[in-house]
This record gives sequence, structure tokens and C-alpha cells, in this order.
Amino acid sequence: MSGTVVLCGSLGATSAVWEGQAPVLAGRRVVTVEHPGHGGAPVDGARDMGSLAKRVLDAAGDEPFSFVGLSLGGAVGMRLALDTPGRVERLVLACTSARFGAPEQWLERAALVRREGLGAIVDTIVGRWFTPAFAGRERYRADFLSTEPEGYARCCEALAAWDAREELGAIDAPTLVVSAAGDVAAPPEAGALVAERIPGARHVVLEDAAHLANVERPGAFNPLLGEFL
Repeated sequence: MSGTVVLCGSLGATSAVWEGQAPVLAGRRVVTVEHPGHGGAPVDGARDMGSLAKRVLDAAGDEPFSFVGLSLGGAVGMRLALDTPGRVERLVLACTSARFGAPEQWLERAALVRREGLGAIVDTIVGRWFTPAFAGRERYRADFLSTEPEGYARCCEALAAWDAREELGAIDAPTLVVSAAGDVAAPPEAGALVAERIPGARHVVLEDAAHLANVERPGAFNPLLGEFL
């Protein structure tokens, strides 16, 4: 099995969300993939999940890899596992869903961000990322505001078109699905559906965490990740 692990995060977040996983990934080749316009990445032509997945393949190199995806990154991981099954050895899907609500809400958000910028939604979004008890949200708020609005909007358009519910049975990579009890963006029932439809997948729900559960509860997330990989 390859020692490479590819990390792909949430809409509006940067690879900083994976800093808490560094101890459990030590000794492996780790590749982090930023979404278009996120974390200094250029805004390219990616507007659907397939093109976002291709960006991961370009970054990962030629060898098979394990993939860890958070939220939007989890959707990218599902697309990867469906489109290029020989490349994905193990799949970790955190706080994600096979469909993130009605397409209209994503198209409306894309239009709002293009019109008014990310400041118009930052408090709402970051408020969903963490439980009230989490004290470290300011750095992630700053990362959110550093995102290019056009890149964010294009990712919203990718989410508007995303619905893999009827395809998941074709994923053959060993899969771990992690949900968070306090996640309103991808609630535990969304994770349960993903795990139910991917053959052999395991589903775990973390308590006392919201959408960025690996950030808020690394002490619970990391043992699961280390054991699975």
C-alpha cells in the first residue's frame, strides 16, 4: 500500500484545517490540495466535482494514494473513487454528504458572493463550522475571508450540481465515514446514508463537534484516522 495521503478540505477553508492531523500522519507523504481561490491557489476553470477531482489527481502524482476529504473535499473524494477507482486505496469522508441540499441555495450563494463578497456570509458560515465551546475560530474566519470570491462561487456551483446518491454502490475502496453530532451542514444522517450505500463502509459519529470536526476534536478524530490508514 502507498504511503501517500491526500488531504482536501472544506469550502471556504484552507489546508490549515489539517494541522491537527500532522502527528498521526507523520512518516507519510502528505499532499494537501487547496480548492480554486482558496489558500492562494489560482482560480481555474473548475466548476464541477469532476474537474475538482482532476485537480487532486494532478497534485497527487502517478501512484495510488489514500484520500481524506472534509465536506466539499469529501464530495471530491467520492467522485475520485467513482471515476478512478484504481487510484484511491482508502477513503476517509468527514462531515460530508452525497448531496448538500437543493441546487438553488448554492446558486444563490454563488451570486451573493460575487455581488457582495465573502464578508456577507462569513459569520453565518463560521458559526456552522464549530460548536459555541470552540475558542479558536478567528484564524479560520480570517482564512475564509482570504478566499477569492470567484473561486468560492465556482465551488458553490460544483456543489449545486453534486448528487452521487445513486452512484455510491460502485465505490470499492475501503471507506470510513465520520460525522459530527452538531453538524448542520452535513448532519449524521447524511453520513449514515453515504456509509449505508458504499459497500462495507464504517460510520462513526463524533460528539461535541460541528462541521470542521477534525479541527475541533482532533483527539477523537486522529485515532480513527490512524487506525483506518
